[in-house]
Amino acid sequence: MRPPASNGQLLIVSAPSGAGKTSLIKTLLDTTPGLSVSVSHTTRPRRPGEVDGENYFFVDPATFAQMVAAGAFLEHAVVFGNCYGTARASVMAALAAGLDVVLELDWQGARRIRSLFPHTLSVFIVPPSTAALRARLEHRQQDDAATIERRMAAAAAEMAHQDEYDYVVMNDTFAQAQAALSAIVRAARLRVHR
Repeated sequence: MRPPASNGQLLIVSAPSGAGKTSLIKTLLDTTPGLSVSVSHTTRPRRPGEVDGENYFFVDPATFAQMVAAGAFLEHAVVFGNCYGTARASVMAALAAGLDVVLELDWQGARRIRSLFPHTLSVFIVPPSTAALRARLEHRQQDDAATIERRMAAAAAEMAHQDEYDYVVMNDTFAQAQAALSAIVRAARLRVHR
């Protein structure tokens, strides 16, 4: 499946938890016209400060299962015991409107989207080291020690797939990582064959 050339383009951004992908995507959206982000559906509890429909669409497990059965998702997965899905209708509508759409996905979701849309651009964000990643997770103060250990194990598994992506960006300093991500988007928009 490939959107017509006049339509927008898909950009997958993946990273282990704590690598800074959400902050990088937010800044990219704030500084790049014609770019939108796909808001995923999830069954996980809302965190303090999160807004339904902005950060995620928060749904109960039964609703999520109904959406899966109805084919409402381009991809969906279970991560840390919670379901996440990318809504087909909203992504296709944004592409048809000529917007480039950012999908914040894990490697499994990225693989699924690339199977549906082979011309999708993909970027993997890496931390400068595992020690730096651990420090970031601890600094966030969102998780207990056991959860941080699970996230570190998941990070190793996620990073094992970085070679499946078109680009790898190290988030050592935020400004440099942001500049690299912006340059990738600008270059992709200049490609003759999208």
